[in-house]
Amino acid sequence: MPIILGIDPGSNITGFGIIDAVGSKYNYIASGSIRTTKEHFSKQLQQIFSGIFELVASYHPKEVAIEQVFMHANVNSALKLGQARGAAIVAAAQKDIKFAEYSARQVKQAVVGYGNAEKTQVQHMVKLLLKLKDKLQADEADALAIAICHANSRLRLGFNL
Repeated sequence: MPIILGIDPGSNITGFGIIDAVGSKYNYIASGSIRTTKEHFSKQLQQIFSGIFELVASYHPKEVAIEQVFMHANVNSALKLGQARGAAIVAAAQKDIKFAEYSARQVKQAVVGYGNAEKTQVQHMVKLLLKLKDKLQADEADALAIAICHANSRLRLGFNL
């Protein structure tokens, strides 16, 4: 039963969600966000790296799933998102963890059953699937959805441990 760390990357807020996948059931472990300070961008990347590295050290996930970069109208925003994503990936790679990436459409399809689902629909389904009562912030709900998507896809992708 692998522990999966889902990551919703962002340069200002990086969401994380940790679940334990047991067959087709998911057990919630933790979720939240890494909020970076408005300092130099290199400092923000370091904060993302450190935050993910600490999560990996604390929870010992066997697999990591992260959202792919989607095309922004603003090229600068897309580049920053890619760099934030890279900092998160490298932090997880320090422990040689298996890694997968999913598009936003794949995540929505896996969690809601509809690739064009709204964020509120994703949040609602994540709460139902994980039997959560408290309100989830958008970034942590997205990260949990990424982890659930991976739990649904892992065997097909050869993640059978």
